[in-house]
Amino acid sequence: MATEFKIRTKETKGYTSLIVRCQSKALGIDYRMSSGLEVDIQAWKKSKKTPTTLSNYRDANPDLTAKMDAIKRSLDAALKRDTLLTKEEMREIIESIVYAEAREAQKKKEEEKAKKAAEAKRMTLNKYIKMYIEQVSNGSRQTEQGRNYAYTTVKAIKQAMKQFELFQKDTHRTYDFKDIDMTFYYDYTAYLKKKNYSINSVGKCVKELKAILYTAEIEGHHSNNVWKDKKFKGTRVDIDSIYLTREDLDKIMAADLSKFGVGHEQARDIFMVGVWTAQRVSDYNNIKKEDFSTLTKNVMREEPDPEHPGQMKAWIEQQEITYLNIRQQKTGAKVAIPCNTQLKAILEKYDYQLPHLEDQVINRYIKEVAETAGLTELVEIETTKGGTPKKEKIEKYKLIHTHTARRTGATLMYLAGVDLYDIMKVTGHTSPAMLKKYIKADNLKVVEKLTDKYDYFR
Repeated sequence: MATEFKIRTKETKGYTSLIVRCQSKALGIDYRMSSGLEVDIQAWKKSKKTPTTLSNYRDANPDLTAKMDAIKRSLDAALKRDTLLTKEEMREIIESIVYAEAREAQKKKEEEKAKKAAEAKRMTLNKYIKMYIEQVSNGSRQTEQGRNYAYTTVKAIKQAMKQFELFQKDTHRTYDFKDIDMTFYYDYTAYLKKKNYSINSVGKCVKELKAILYTAEIEGHHSNNVWKDKKFKGTRVDIDSIYLTREDLDKIMAADLSKFGVGHEQARDIFMVGVWTAQRVSDYNNIKKEDFSTLTKNVMREEPDPEHPGQMKAWIEQQEITYLNIRQQKTGAKVAIPCNTQLKAILEKYDYQLPHLEDQVINRYIKEVAETAGLTELVEIETTKGGTPKKEKIEKYKLIHTHTARRTGATLMYLAGVDLYDIMKVTGHTSPAMLKKYIKADNLKVVEKLTDKYDYFR
């Protein structure tokens, strides 16, 4: 029994295939086949002359001889076993040794390909954020009430996630679900504070990220619960937002806007509609004629009867009430708002079809209108930026923006003695606690209100 290697060629130089011969007289086997290995003809023939030349050849071709030795060992072992070695088995033994490296390389390549394919299918945090934003933007992901997300909500989500993206870029690290821990929380909030973000802005970024982590968890994409820790929170503080007094509003309405274009007058009127409806800009800046309704109410009137001294004369008077129906974009809440005299005057000016301006345009124009109206007194406000609280004085008109209208409307209703729960029916707030954050009456105004309402303080 023996396994040996030979070459068969008439050529005297160049390369040729190495033949494997496996034979056993006892078993009646004499197989010959190509090994798949090539050898230099001259070097191979020279190696056969003496043991020294063979040793030199083996030293010069370690990979070749290692494979030859492995083939010989495997085939010789197969010849000694009880079952007969077949030619197919011989070929498989040779190929498994000769092409072992290539097969291993191919196996690793396929494993790497499968790994990449699995990774491509796996939902990562950043892939989920991208998908989430696309879905809330196009309406395929809706609120718990089954409504599309409001434009302002989508905008807030995008802004918050942009900060998360920038944080990853600045730290040269890609965060996945498993990486969101307290260390991340401290690093991320410190990063935002370093950018001079206010406490509420930092809190908003954390809150939006937590909302995404929540939906990703319930959809089965991760099981990391660290973000639920009470320390992992989006902090919010009550800030010194202003409201406008009736005197301020009168000045704004009386301001000479002739030096501006028609846009400033429209911005002022849209803003004032926001005041008298106490709605968010996403609602008061999108009012249409079909949003208004009118009802007729019978009212009993009385007056002294001149024909019968000491007696009253009564009659029924029909009273028309115009009111606005709105389904709030952010919450989906339905509210009905009676139109007061000031609101009616603005609506009639536009035949109940208000113009529309971009929110940013209204913000810019209303500041210029308020400055023209003389709202330039200094207002002391307290802010917290970069984690440090500070007080500063700012001209009042610079603090006015679209949301000031809603805050002003809620505050003026409160000062007029409207019950909190009735105000909630107009603003759409679901709790007095949430509404109270909007009421920004100063102490003197509250004193006046209490004195007018209660004899106890007189």
